[in-house]
Amino acid sequence: MATAAQSSISHNQIGQKLGRKGQETRERIISAMLQLLADHDGPPVTVSGVAKEAQVRPPNVYLYFPDMGELVLAALSRVMDTAEEAYLARLRRRWPDETLHECCLAFLTAHYDFWDRHARLLHMRNAMADASDLRILRYRNDVTLPLIRLLADQIGSGLREDADIACVLLTGLERVATVVTNPQFRIITGGFTEHDQRTYVRNLIAAEAEILAVVIAHRRPSSAATKE
Repeated sequence: MATAAQSSISHNQIGQKLGRKGQETRERIISAMLQLLADHDGPPVTVSGVAKEAQVRPPNVYLYFPDMGELVLAALSRVMDTAEEAYLARLRRRWPDETLHECCLAFLTAHYDFWDRHARLLHMRNAMADASDLRILRYRNDVTLPLIRLLADQIGSGLREDADIACVLLTGLERVATVVTNPQFRIITGGFTEHDQRTYVRNLIAAEAEILAVVIAHRRPSSAATKE
């Protein structure tokens, strides 16, 4: 799911062609960014912090990435390349009517696990998009549209409104994932044990699965009508 601009980087920011060493340095910077983001309780991720983790001088980071937005985009590209296997593939086959709830629950569990694994990066993405960084906003839209289409296909009524309903459903799913993976959620539920928190989140996912299954079942053409 990488964008064309990110998958065909051949020059640095001053127009020099990237040789093997340059490509390796760029990859090391991206890996350092991902390593810092993997620590959910770590300090704020900064260009200087990425440089230190990558063992390069800060000016060298700017040689490949002009600002934090471009670093975030590079990290997003790597992470979203794993989304197909993580949860998107579950949407590509029509969920049978008789196991609709189970399929919804499996998909939502996989979607949440992906969010939980990459929460720090996804929160940065949303914060920057909400702050009107057009690059991040466009990227978020680009990777969200296929998910909306796949959800609409699961509804399968063939009506234009399916995409609108899928968009609303996805917004709800993303919002719940955003809230429960936010560090403030742990503070708010500080009285909960870690087991209690996990149980609460799983109960929310089960509730989402029930809502999603009801909506799809309500709008999906019946098997009898399809045969006719």
